[in-house]
Amino acid sequence: MTLAAASADTGDTAWLLAATALVLLMTPGLALFYGGMVRTKSVLNMLMMSFVSIALVTVVWLAAGYSLAFGEDAAGGFIGGLDHVGMSGLGPDSVQGTVPTVLFATFQLTFAIVTAALVSGAVADRAKFAAWLVFVPVWALLVYVPVAHWVWGPGGWILERLGALDFAGGLPVEIVSGASGLALCLVLGPRMGFKKDAMRPHNLPMVMLGAGLLWFGWFGFNAGSALGANGLAAAAFINTLSAGCTGLLGWLFVEQRRDGHPTTLGAASGAVAGLVAITPSCGSVSLLGALVVGLAAGTVCSYAVSWKFKLNYDDSLDVVGVHLVGGVIGTLLIGVFAVESMTGGAEGLLHGGGLGQLGKQLVAVVVVAVYAFGVTYGIGKLIDVTMGLRASEEQEQTGLDLTVHAETAYDHGVLGHGAPVSSSVVPHAQKVTPQA
Repeated sequence: MTLAAASADTGDTAWLLAATALVLLMTPGLALFYGGMVRTKSVLNMLMMSFVSIALVTVVWLAAGYSLAFGEDAAGGFIGGLDHVGMSGLGPDSVQGTVPTVLFATFQLTFAIVTAALVSGAVADRAKFAAWLVFVPVWALLVYVPVAHWVWGPGGWILERLGALDFAGGLPVEIVSGASGLALCLVLGPRMGFKKDAMRPHNLPMVMLGAGLLWFGWFGFNAGSALGANGLAAAAFINTLSAGCTGLLGWLFVEQRRDGHPTTLGAASGAVAGLVAITPSCGSVSLLGALVVGLAAGTVCSYAVSWKFKLNYDDSLDVVGVHLVGGVIGTLLIGVFAVESMTGGAEGLLHGGGLGQLGKQLVAVVVVAVYAFGVTYGIGKLIDVTMGLRASEEQEQTGLDLTVHAETAYDHGVLGHGAPVSSSVVPHAQKVTPQA
């Protein structure tokens, strides 16, 4: 990712422009995926947590995040420098590899955005929106940015010193979001009625639509990480498709055997689990390896989502069970299935590489998970003691849509001659005069 070139290649640039748009689309897709999974009283709040992450992370990334993540190393492989604060020194003619540097920076920005939005699924229904506005930029700078530098930045210790592989974000995206989600839901505590009330998804067609948009965007996420229109991008593309399919089938197989019913939620969750696991490994494993990675993730994650009931942590929308567990599976299996034809050197256990690469992957997984969990827990606790992280009981009981955003997802104007809407809740622009 740090090679210099005299000028940008038009084909590579065109592909990365498309890939960047695809990855950005993943956050609205995630908003629909999460929005369909919550109850009707919190749909809009869930959508807002994803959409506002786009704005917050973009500002932070352009101000300092890109420079700290992808600037020249300034602290022994742990963080980049401040040479590009405010994107200084970068213009239309700046080149990163074979693409414009500003495009590369924007592509990486979209990864940071969706990672922050992923965390929101662990705290659905009960986090203060104002606290979320503070949490996201602080978390992006203190958690996501350093890990991105470790894994992808010039001089990053995981990439260049440890030698662990991560093609498209198993460590900085999947494991970071899952470990951070676990930390934040522990700070918040469980939802009212957790393990007592049914908290079923309110709109499964919305969930399926969101999953479809995520899958579509994931081709930009993974194949775009080749940073060029080339054979590696094509291989990552087919690996991504294949793992999503076997993840879906693995989850449905478990549901059929365990519950007697393959469900739409299971299909959507299984596809996402397979896509999560192939993210770090899509540029390292063969097509057969990708099929196994997806199947392993779909099968294991279908069990992992129930761990919260046994261990008593309320991960509302299964960020831990899908993204943390799936990310660990995909990152570790690089050490088993990596092939030299994809990596250019490193080989996994099944291809004659021994245990060395697997050990490197394990070290990276443990360090990143512990760092993300610890720092996120600290940020959450600090916000909680200063401004409060959790919504009030009344807000949670009534629903965050109405109490925080003064809107409801499914009231389309006046429905007949019922009781008047309180003017203290509905903004002026939404007030409607009943018709005779």
